[in-house]
Amino acid sequence: MAKIILLWLLFVICSIHRTSTFYLPGLAPVNYCKRGETSETCKSEIKLYVNRLNTEKYVIPYEYSHFDFKVVFGERIRPSPYKLEFMHDVKCGFVCQKIYEGGDKDSEKKLEFLKKGMAFNYQHHWIVDNMPVTWCYQLEDERQYCSTRFPMGCFSRDPRSPMDTCSINGAYNKAKTYYLFNHVDLTITYHSGVKEEWGSAFKENGGRIISVKVVPRSIKHGNTPDCELKAPLEIPHEALATGRQLLITYTYSVTFTENSTIKWSSRWDYILESMPHTNIQWFSIFNSLIIVLFLSGMVAMILLRTLHKDIARYNQIESGEDAHEEFGWKLVHGDVFRPPRKGMLLSVLLGSGVQVFYMTLVTLAFACLGFLSPANRGALMTCAMVSYVCLGATAGCVSARIYKSFGGEKWKSNVLLTSMLSPG
Repeated sequence: MAKIILLWLLFVICSIHRTSTFYLPGLAPVNYCKRGETSETCKSEIKLYVNRLNTEKYVIPYEYSHFDFKVVFGERIRPSPYKLEFMHDVKCGFVCQKIYEGGDKDSEKKLEFLKKGMAFNYQHHWIVDNMPVTWCYQLEDERQYCSTRFPMGCFSRDPRSPMDTCSINGAYNKAKTYYLFNHVDLTITYHSGVKEEWGSAFKENGGRIISVKVVPRSIKHGNTPDCELKAPLEIPHEALATGRQLLITYTYSVTFTENSTIKWSSRWDYILESMPHTNIQWFSIFNSLIIVLFLSGMVAMILLRTLHKDIARYNQIESGEDAHEEFGWKLVHGDVFRPPRKGMLLSVLLGSGVQVFYMTLVTLAFACLGFLSPANRGALMTCAMVSYVCLGATAGCVSARIYKSFGGEKWKSNVLLTSMLSPG
C-alpha cells in the first residue's frame, strides 16, 4: 500500500509542469522609462520623499517644515517639491527662495531655528523608489562609507575639529560661521532593460533604479541661480542687522548613470557592506563564547567538588541515627517547593517575559523568510507590535498557571496585572 501511494505521488509530481511565483511584500520592482515610452507598467516620474530630521546630539526630532525648507510636513514620509524624470539630467533645478530680514521677529525666529539645526547637526532622510538616498564619502583609512542620511548644514567652530561636518570641504573654514547646504547633487544609477526579459517593452529607454546618492553643497546664489559657483553661503553667527536681508535659494542637480552589472535584487548590498555596525563582529562573538565557557567550567568544577564531598560524607555514615542528618546544600533542598513571598508579581513578570520572547521569535522568523525586507518600511515594527498583541493570551496563560501553582486565589487581580502592569 505504501509503495502504491509513493508511486502515485511521484506520478503527480512528474506530471506537473506549471509553476507559480510570488513577490514578497515590499519587494516588487518598479520599471521606469523615458518620457514618451511610459505605460501602465513603466512610468517616467520619479518621486522623492522626505522624512523627519533628527540628530545624535539631541533627543527631539523635527518635522521637515520646522526648518523652513518650503515643503510639506515630514513627520511621516511625504512627497517633496523636487521634480525628477527618468533619464532626464538636470543641471541646476530651482526649488524655492527664502528671504530673511533683520528686525522682523518672525524672520529672525526662523533663521535662529535654522542655525540651531545646523549647530546640532540635524540630518535629512530622503527616499527614492522605496530606498534611502545615501551620502557616500571617504574615511581616513580610504574606505568608502555610505550613510542613509546627510546633514542640513554645518557650523564651523573655533578651534575647528576634524569631526565637524564642515571638514568635508576646505571652503567651509570661516570660524563661527554657519554653512547651509542649499544645493544637492543627485546621482541616480539604474540597471538598463537591455538584454532583460522585464525590459523587452522599452529596452535601452528604461530600467530599474539601483542606487541614489547625494552630495550636499553650500552655494551663494545671486538673483539668478547658478550651480557652478564655488563660493559657499555663509550665515553669520550674529543676528542680522536691522534692514539687512539674507536671500537663500534652494537648488538641485540630477545625473543618471547606467550600471547593468548590479542587479535590482542586490541593490542594498553597497549600503550594508559600507556600514561598520552591520558587519559581523567575529572577534567579539568569539571573546564572549570563551568567557561563557570559562565561567561555566568554573561553576561546574565547584559543583562537582561540593557534590563529591557530600557523597563521600554520606558514604562514611555508619550509624542509623546520623543517617538522618543533612549537610551543606541538602539543608535547603526542599525550599524550592515553597511559594515565593511576591508570587503575584513573579507570575505577572514571567508571563510578560514569555510574551516578549515569543514575539521576538515570530519577528525573527518572518525576517529570515524575507517578509521584513528593508524595502518594506515599518514592517519590522508593525510585525513586532502585531505579534505582541496576538500573544497576549500566551502571557495570560503562563501567568495564570504559575500563579495557580503558587496557591494563589486572587485570579482577577492576576488577569488585570498581566494586561496592565507591563503592556509593552
